[in-house]
Amino acid sequence: MAKLYFRYGTMNSGKTAGLLMAAHNFEESHQQILILKPALDSKAGAALYTRMGIERLVDHLVAEDDDLFELASNWLASIEGKTVGGILVDEAQFLTTAQVDQLLMAALTLNIPVLCYGLRTDFLTKVFPGSARLLETAHTLEELKTMCGAGCRRKANFNARKVNGQFVLHGEQIEIDNRSEVEYMALCGQCFLKLVGPIDGHRE
Repeated sequence: MAKLYFRYGTMNSGKTAGLLMAAHNFEESHQQILILKPALDSKAGAALYTRMGIERLVDHLVAEDDDLFELASNWLASIEGKTVGGILVDEAQFLTTAQVDQLLMAALTLNIPVLCYGLRTDFLTKVFPGSARLLETAHTLEELKTMCGAGCRRKANFNARKVNGQFVLHGEQIEIDNRSEVEYMALCGQCFLKLVGPIDGHRE
């Protein structure tokens, strides 16, 4: 039986690089893959881009109203007779809860492995809706780890947002860092408290 996987981590934890490595491994074994990315992530357009300079175009940019079970069904029909590798999704935190359920159904009823890569929480330490549903329903959860960006060498747990060089605790949940004034840093809990401020689940 195919499974739904969620591989999550903070910023700079190698999520996209991991997806591209998985894609390479599937293709080296002559297995067919479908690479998806939510259109909401406008940072690189229709491409996946890693900080190591590796780049690849996605097969489909996912709109908010896309039915991913239907997309998976049509893709499966288009590769009939070929070996199925799986569906790979980058920036999966931007999926809707319905789309996560559709991917789960693709794994369960179409026997297509689905590998999702994304953030767990936003800059206010709150879970993204897509990530919440993946944490609830994925067969396999895997944390991709990286060190704190402040240099303390502890494991990063949180994503901090900077605007014009200053850490902020206000703003919309989704703010893509494709503008020069917006950037993100992965921090451990101690450095988040020191550099950003209190960790407060009630903050809006």
